Amino acid sequence: MRLNEVHNIYFIGIGGIGMSALARYFHHLEKRVAGYDRVSSQITDQLQQLGISIDFEEAVQSIPSSFLDKERTLVVYTPAIPNSHAQLQYFKKNDFTIKKRAEVLGLVTHDTFCMAVAGTHGKTTTSTILAHLLKECGVEFTAFLGGVSENYQSNYIHTGSGVTVVEADEFDRSFLQLSPDVACITSMDADHLDIYGEAQALEDSFRAFAEKIPSDGKLFVKKGLPIAGQTFGIEDEADFTVQNISIHDGTYFFDAETPVSNETGIQFNQPGRHNLLNALVALAMAAQLDIPLGRLAKALSTYRGVKRRFTYHIKTADLVLIDDYAHHPTEIDAVYEAVRELYPDHRNLVVFQPHLFTRTRDFVDDFATSLSKFDEVLLLDIYPARELPIRGVTSEWLLAKVDSKNKRLVSKEELPIVVKESNAQVILMLGAGDIGIEVEKVKEVLAYAS
Repeated sequence: MRLNEVHNIYFIGIGGIGMSALARYFHHLEKRVAGYDRVSSQITDQLQQLGISIDFEEAVQSIPSSFLDKERTLVVYTPAIPNSHAQLQYFKKNDFTIKKRAEVLGLVTHDTFCMAVAGTHGKTTTSTILAHLLKECGVEFTAFLGGVSENYQSNYIHTGSGVTVVEADEFDRSFLQLSPDVACITSMDADHLDIYGEAQALEDSFRAFAEKIPSDGKLFVKKGLPIAGQTFGIEDEADFTVQNISIHDGTYFFDAETPVSNETGIQFNQPGRHNLLNALVALAMAAQLDIPLGRLAKALSTYRGVKRRFTYHIKTADLVLIDDYAHHPTEIDAVYEAVRELYPDHRNLVVFQPHLFTRTRDFVDDFATSLSKFDEVLLLDIYPARELPIRGVTSEWLLAKVDSKNKRLVSKEELPIVVKESNAQVILMLGAGDIGIEVEKVKEVLAYAS
């Protein structure tokens, strides 16, 4: 089945961040789009406002009749959907064309100049920065993002079709479906061991991804990673480097040194040195389209971030509330370092919702070490996502390993009151589950108290 011959696209899990971007893309092409999701959300609300039909009942009877023609319908699903899902089973038994999201993304980008961002951390931020740079510099492109850009209030940006910007997701080896022309690898920390089994298998998949880049393409890798490519780093001997960092009123200023040209006094408004690396490699990738570094630097200064990536909900002299997607020990460490750099004299409190039983099991000691750095720790129950419970793997188990006198397990119901009673001045809410919903409740209580 060729995508240009498809009339109907039905998404199982349409409310997912990656799935919804594809749904927007096909709707933009004036295809008939519909889908299922388990619960309504801001994303599904926005899709429905576009005229996309979405049902929240798993029953086969909920599928619109126009999508029951298997000759004209493509079914797209995400690995988060269980194989037992009633609609997925119906489509399989009736021989519909069914593809995973990654396969469809690969088909969409195959005949374009594909710019792919890979790495266990930093994909969404880096790809969103890259998309912003290209838009500000007048490039015709389409971007499929893993988060909602604060600049454009969307995870799908379209100004043309010649270039595509995508996240190259290592989960389920999805990125091997892509055909990248320019790519980067931001990190290769062990993760998704429920899929890979061991860290070496994860590394091997990144090498396989790197080998997909053609001889006339370009690969950028963070300095120190065991893969050949042009390197990027902070104040080291990399090919692309950040130098002379300073902070003024919460904003970074730095110089960028590249093999072609240098630029001084670049302004960047996102916190954390890990984000400086993300910005640097986005600049390097965008420069491959022959955009002058000075023009890219000017565009970078107007970048406003991604929702749930160090997003401020309260920011006053006395109280700060930050929401972040961090769900891996390395990401938690990055958030901690950013907070310590920005608020060195403020007492902090972290609320963390572990994501997946397998990830908690595989990295429990690393999670404990990362969380122990904060002044106060509150843990929510593990968010299961696609998994069933694992005996003995609980938030209580993780909490027992955290080295802190100020720690406790809390329910979602009591969380706002517990946070309100704390004397912390900087409050962080971290996790990849549904903790984002709880942020608004905490914000309301704190705002009322102040």
